[in-house]
Amino acid sequence: MSSKVQVIIDELKTLSLLEASELVKAIEETFDVSASAPVSVVAAGPAADAAPVEEKTSFNVKVTDVPADKKIAVIKVVKNVLNIGLADAKTKVEGVPFILSEGVNKETAEKQKEELVAAGAGVALE
Repeated sequence: MSSKVQVIIDELKTLSLLEASELVKAIEETFDVSASAPVSVVAAGPAADAAPVEEKTSFNVKVTDVPADKKIAVIKVVKNVLNIGLADAKTKVEGVPFILSEGVNKETAEKQKEELVAAGAGVALE
C-alpha cells in the first residue's frame, strides 16, 4: 500500500460516525457515484469465499434477572430443572446473575429459557 493511501486510511480511522457519513455523502456528490452498490458487492464477495460458519451447538443458560414478584415461580423452575431442593434453588435465585446450565444442546437451552421466561426471569443464552 502506498504511503498516500496509508495516510488517508489512518486519517479515516479518526473520524466519528457522523463525520464518516458526511464524507460518504461528499464523495458521492463530488464524483457522482453511489456508495451503496459497491458496499453490497464487497460485503457479499468475501462471504461467498469464506468457510461456512459453524452453528453453535453448546449453550450456557444464564439467569440475568429475577423480579421480586416472580421469585417464587423462578425458584420452582430452577428446582425442577436442576433437580435440587427448595433451599438450594432459593439460594441460587438470590445469587442472580447465575448460570443455570452449562454446555447444554440448543433444544434443552431453548426449553429452559422458555420455562424461565414464562416464570418471569430474564434469561440469556451464551
